[in-house]
Amino acid sequence: MNDYLVKALAFDGHVRAYAVRTTDIVSEAQRRHDTWRTASAALGRSLTAGVMMGAMLKGEEKLTIKIEGDGPLGPILVDSNAKGEVRGYVTHPHVDFEANAHGKLDVRRAVGTAGSLTVIKDIGLRDFFSGQVPLVSGELGEDFTYYFATSEQIPSSVGVGVLVNPDDSILAAGGFILQLMPGIEDAAITKMEERLKTIPPVSKLIEKGLTPEEILGELFGDEPVNILENMPVKFQCTCSKERFSNAILGLGTAEITAMIEEDGQAEAHCHFCNEKYLFTKEELEELNRRAK
Repeated sequence: MNDYLVKALAFDGHVRAYAVRTTDIVSEAQRRHDTWRTASAALGRSLTAGVMMGAMLKGEEKLTIKIEGDGPLGPILVDSNAKGEVRGYVTHPHVDFEANAHGKLDVRRAVGTAGSLTVIKDIGLRDFFSGQVPLVSGELGEDFTYYFATSEQIPSSVGVGVLVNPDDSILAAGGFILQLMPGIEDAAITKMEERLKTIPPVSKLIEKGLTPEEILGELFGDEPVNILENMPVKFQCTCSKERFSNAILGLGTAEITAMIEEDGQAEAHCHFCNEKYLFTKEELEELNRRAK
């Protein structure tokens, strides 16, 4: 099964739902950044939330998520867009701990419990929306739930999970977001709350082979679910050698000349995907001519 996301409605349109499988996305991030187990879980949860939040956008809109806790991971950054593309990294990928008291990867300890979660939406025409909330858990699912309720004023439930093998490879990853729309009845809210208390963690559902549609089935039980859209999602970076060439051009001739004279070459590194681009002396000289 490849990674994909579904958008749906339930309770006569009063609950908006997203569910996604992100095993391949998180595996790609783990491979590119060589994340250890607890770091993989934290980054994977962030990527999973990010790709679902991106699916809430339209057209060329995009967003950036920054999680800054006081734990050893350092900041986590995630970019996503309305096309199902997501990329991200964690500042310190080599972080791992023993399992917590519940036998799970100790994401809270890695992320930290003091800090902030910031979401910046680029909705075009130089128009940006920025919302920031304090971290309330460090487990991230609860933090994104708090973000929606506080910053966007949308009562929500966010579930994100990652299972990691002993060799650091990714076993399963995915998540869901449920959002209550205006006019929903109290009985429906109560039914949803009771259902959320009884279902297994979303990563366990994916490990069992459940599709995003079947995950929604677990969430809503006997309540009819109206699937609106099914879209592929993937780890996709926007970096390229051409983009870095333009960045070097922007440095000006003095800086480019210094690169040529001091090192004879230059290497550009993309933090989001860990790709490296080498610029030879000849390429730098050509850029220097273009910069004049």
